[in-house]
Amino acid sequence: MDEKDKKMFLDDFKKGDIEKKLDLWYYAVEQEALWEEALAEMSMIAQAANPQKGKIVEEE
Repeated sequence: MDEKDKKMFLDDFKKGDIEKKLDLWYYAVEQEALWEEALAEMSMIAQAANPQKGKIVEEE
């Protein structure tokens, strides 16, 4: 979602009646959960592909 899409979404939210607002809110919450799940999966894939990258190296 780019800035233009975000602005349109929020404008629709502001103009909507309570039913539309609830529908848009639930949609946004679903999208958030979907992206959190995708990011977690991506993190696991990246970690499996290169387990040492991103780990803090202990100094002696």
